[in-house]
Amino acid sequence: MKRSSPILLSYKMVILLAFFFIENPVKAHSTPSTFSSKIKETKALVLNSHSFNTHERSTFTYASQTEAVERGLTIIHLQADHTFEFKTFDTYGSKEDVQAFIEVLSRMVDAKAVFALLAHDSAAAQLTAYKKQLSTLGFIQLSTLKGRQAYIMHNINGVITEQVNDNSITETITINTSNGTKEIYFPREVYEFESSIDRYIAHAGGEINGVKSTNSKHALDENYNKGFRNFELDIIETSDGKLVAAHDWNMWARFTDYTGSLPPTHAQFMKQKIYGDYTTLDMDGINTWFKNHPEATLITDKVNDPIAFADAFVDKDRLIMELFSVMAVEKASEHGIQTMISQEPLLAIKGDKVNFLKVNNVKHVAVSRRIIASQKKLMLELRDAGIKVYVFNVNFDAGKDEQYVYDNELGLVYGMYADKWIPAMRSKN
Repeated sequence: MKRSSPILLSYKMVILLAFFFIENPVKAHSTPSTFSSKIKETKALVLNSHSFNTHERSTFTYASQTEAVERGLTIIHLQADHTFEFKTFDTYGSKEDVQAFIEVLSRMVDAKAVFALLAHDSAAAQLTAYKKQLSTLGFIQLSTLKGRQAYIMHNINGVITEQVNDNSITETITINTSNGTKEIYFPREVYEFESSIDRYIAHAGGEINGVKSTNSKHALDENYNKGFRNFELDIIETSDGKLVAAHDWNMWARFTDYTGSLPPTHAQFMKQKIYGDYTTLDMDGINTWFKNHPEATLITDKVNDPIAFADAFVDKDRLIMELFSVMAVEKASEHGIQTMISQEPLLAIKGDKVNFLKVNNVKHVAVSRRIIASQKKLMLELRDAGIKVYVFNVNFDAGKDEQYVYDNELGLVYGMYADKWIPAMRSKN
């Protein structure tokens, strides 16, 4: 009998073994904790704290959303699935806010919540009385924070980590999706309000073809047709003392490609078109347009001489002037001119602000929407007194557009300066 060689036998064994394993694969042990191939989703939390000295806005960014914060300390609570909530406490100017801050901070520490803290502007003035309590909670550097220092803190890794700087701090922290729970510490406040067309002011005439702040006749025409009846125009002077509608001369020069000296003369102003298409407005143009649109009301910006402008405008009953000094407000009141007091003189009023406005027959207020969270008590006092607060700086911060203001802030404030018309603004009246 012929024998197979050892090499041939080895070769046949390899073939047989390969065939066996193909037909009967070995099953690996499948313990999830050992062999799971699922990769945890991670995102970055970016904290930017700026002190008063820098004159910069403090922000945080998480899950592709950037939020600008107000004066004081902001708690950012990181929830499961990369959701979050946050609230700013005016720990500089409000004892009530400090008490609320300490209370919620204690609850979050006890519950082992995952969160970060962010200081903006001046945050420490009212914290002094709580130094021992903050230290006991583990916030050693916060307990000794000075008035104009930047500060950030987080406990992402299970321990409190703090940083302090006299100017600015920026830190980027990696977060995985398993951090946090669904618990809510800052429930959303919803304010009821009745829809009304006078809640909305077309900012600088309103947006036209995606362009903001043109103060042009075409913007007035387009936004009137969309539904606006209140129109803000910025009123400034040409070099020869004529009143015209433009946000400022540098912006106007960019819009028109004007290369001459600024301010221009009235004649030079009238020769230009904004982006080559949109008609500029002087007082004659403003008066003609409002005469032809008797349902429209003009709200002025920039100009602070109520008597001169009111005398130049076609219909004093359809004029509301935003004014920038207490003296101008009092002068307007004496002459029966409707006034909208601006934020700076409003906040500068000593004592009872609401009483001052009532005495001077001021029924409208203009403030940045950036301050309403820290000035909630004042907003409610004005609302309850029947004084209409309108917010500007809509569209200045990411995600804070007309729809956001409509959904979250109307009812606390009366209305807004809107760049564009949204369907929700249609009056039910």
